Amino acid sequence: MSFNKSLPIYFEGNKIYDIVYSDSFSELEVFFKSYNSENARKLCIVSDSKVASYYMDAILDIAKNSFSNVISYVFPEGEESKNLDTVKDLYVKLIEEHFTRKDLLLALGGGVTGDMCGYTAATYLRGIDFIQVPTSLLADVDSSIGGKTGVDFEKYKNMVGAFHMPKLVYINMSTISSLDKRQFYSGMGEVIKSALIKDKELYYWIRDNISSLDSLSSESLEYMIYKCNIIKKNVVEQDPHETKGERALLNYGHTLGHALEKYMNFEFLHGECVSIGCILAAYISRDKGLLSEADVQDIEGLIREHFNLPDIPKNIDIKEIVKFTHNDKKAEGNSIKFILLDGIGNAVINTEVSDADMEKAFKDYLER
Repeated sequence: MSFNKSLPIYFEGNKIYDIVYSDSFSELEVFFKSYNSENARKLCIVSDSKVASYYMDAILDIAKNSFSNVISYVFPEGEESKNLDTVKDLYVKLIEEHFTRKDLLLALGGGVTGDMCGYTAATYLRGIDFIQVPTSLLADVDSSIGGKTGVDFEKYKNMVGAFHMPKLVYINMSTISSLDKRQFYSGMGEVIKSALIKDKELYYWIRDNISSLDSLSSESLEYMIYKCNIIKKNVVEQDPHETKGERALLNYGHTLGHALEKYMNFEFLHGECVSIGCILAAYISRDKGLLSEADVQDIEGLIREHFNLPDIPKNIDIKEIVKFTHNDKKAEGNSIKFILLDGIGNAVINTEVSDADMEKAFKDYLER
């Protein structure tokens, strides 16, 4: 396997930032010294309570000689912290520590941390720099890359947000070993989504190498993460602010996935809901004549058999879940920009998915 140490992200021919791969945090010091050559900047490391207990001390130690002041902000672990109240508390911390536009935030953690810290960076003083240091598989392959930031509002997922590109995404592969199995398989939801929308060969590679991935083979994980990053890089470079339609393809599995996540009051993890959403969208793709029954069974078999999905309660209110989709940020007027598969590896936008289509998919899922 050929594995590069970095992957550059370009917009309109100009490099915006690098995705850097390592097996430790030590190379962060190289970036810190290059970014802050005069040691005049301040750094705030943002993390949740669980991730901070693993990695905060290591980052603080690496950063201490590269900035005029290094502080940390730690919030309670979980999706329930991804809100404007947490952002407000972080604003207060930055104001009290006299952070200016020349200073830097560092998001240390999974998708919740990256999204929330990135939104704070996008809006504090109308925008300051930040870097992403993802520590979960989900963040490695998806949420840390592309500059989408945001928080939940009430029970509406990612309803408040902004596009704000990081200065660096630094992936320390060794952090995956600290994930529990549930978090790992949550990340696999975004992995399989990436393969299904753009890379048929990667999909079949994942299926054929699921045992080595499950055993956390470093070589297999590096290859998978890198291939997912290339998929997202190519999509984001073509449509950085989701204005052309191409970037919407990354939402495969998310319309019903977000609705289920919201209905379950975030008791299910995001990636778990995406995995279920991928199966539901495959059903709808089949019913629209786009995807073969054989492909649906292949996708469903891989996800159901290997991703440790939570059981959906038999008494769920399917109509209520579908109703949530109309409050999704992907809704346009009375229609929903639904992502379907025209074969494995080829996602398409469809605006003709009805409530009845979605309700049937849920019923099919529960029956199977």
